[in-house]
Amino acid sequence: MGFSYFCIVFFLSISISISISSTNACDRCLHQTKAAFFSKASSLSSGACGYGSLATSFYGSHLAAAVPTIYKSGSGCGACFQVRCKDSKLCSQKGTRVIVTDLNQSNETDFVLSSRAFMAMANKGLGQNLLKLGVADVEYKRIPCDYKGKNLAVRVEESSQKPNYLALKFLYQGGQTEIVGVDIAQVGSSNWGFMSRNHGAVWDTSRVPAGALQLRLVVTAGYDGKWIWAKSVLPADWKIGGVYDSGVQIDDIAQEGCAECDEQIWN
Repeated sequence: MGFSYFCIVFFLSISISISISSTNACDRCLHQTKAAFFSKASSLSSGACGYGSLATSFYGSHLAAAVPTIYKSGSGCGACFQVRCKDSKLCSQKGTRVIVTDLNQSNETDFVLSSRAFMAMANKGLGQNLLKLGVADVEYKRIPCDYKGKNLAVRVEESSQKPNYLALKFLYQGGQTEIVGVDIAQVGSSNWGFMSRNHGAVWDTSRVPAGALQLRLVVTAGYDGKWIWAKSVLPADWKIGGVYDSGVQIDDIAQEGCAECDEQIWN
């Protein structure tokens, strides 16, 4: 079976799964829920997405643990949301931006926020008052992530064992998208191998090509999808713990067939 056959089958399976999920949840819709908070951002940075201490550099430690329907078995890691509380006396109209770094197993709230993000929903000087509530009624919507000039990057995880095993964590993923497939090959080669999602934002392979490495990503956004080709990501002498610029960034916005969302306005 050739590469073109693989592409057709792979994209067909993605299209089916996306069209099914899009009928159940639309990213751009406004959602009503409750949000709680963790007192320490470290509780979220050490979460299921695997970002570790790097998470505290995302959006000023405005982090969130999200329910499984948002976490999406790890493909929702790194997704950005605008969240605001509904108490107009305590909270601002704008709310705050957060990034998903962990899985929230509670069925009582869609998000558990870092305390910094929770306080950021409040009007000036009322952050402590909001914290005293513990749980707040909120509304939220997904928004594009913007890292202000940063490219998509990968970090070589400590579990990697050159030359037999490679684990990569994706960082600074822009746009409003999800990475659902990763291929790897030696730079200049067309002999691609696939990587598997280990957990969260971490992908791995036990078939590591020699030399400098390129990556090819399947990125979905709502009902649409595309290939992203990073032609030179890891040097031949890649190091464990190293963070490498992919040379590309994802700026696509979700395309969804969500007619029920079209009349919703974030006032």
